[in-house]
Amino acid sequence: MSAVKHLTLEQFHKLEARSEGPRLEYWHGEAVPKSMPTWLHSALQRVLADMLEAAGYFAAVELELRIDPDWEPKPDVAAALFLEEPYPTRPVEIVAEVLSPDDEPARILAKCRNYHRIGIGQIYIFDPIKRTARVWDAVVDDLVSIDSMDFGNGRLTPVASIWAALDRKMRRSSSPLL
Repeated sequence: MSAVKHLTLEQFHKLEARSEGPRLEYWHGEAVPKSMPTWLHSALQRVLADMLEAAGYFAAVELELRIDPDWEPKPDVAAALFLEEPYPTRPVEIVAEVLSPDDEPARILAKCRNYHRIGIGQIYIFDPIKRTARVWDAVVDDLVSIDSMDFGNGRLTPVASIWAALDRKMRRSSSPLL
């Protein structure tokens, strides 16, 4: 069994620039591939970004967070009240991850813990197949089911409206192109 090579952040950025496969995240010296999104996964990313923008946030999908030099994730959706370009170097207010069939629960929990560690205030996990929505609760060190996304700016989005928007988007996207 060969040892895993520890990459510097500079080596990771060069590797990622040459990579033609799945997007990579930097996890404490390792290049970790992101799950390949399905159509449903990608559609939910768009729905969440649109809803976050409607709630008064700047929102982006697959945005690289350069907050911690040992951990550079690319959350499925990130949202902030203030736009920092080209990459956020300070914690954004919200991240949302959309589960893919091959996501490992232990990796998702580790990701939530890392988001919390770097100062992300609200961390949401959505499962588009099971239609579940959860938020990271640092007090219990686990994910907790929710019925609405209660944002730090006082806005609220019911989870049912997210699933309804996803259903509308999937019906539109499933029609044949003319």
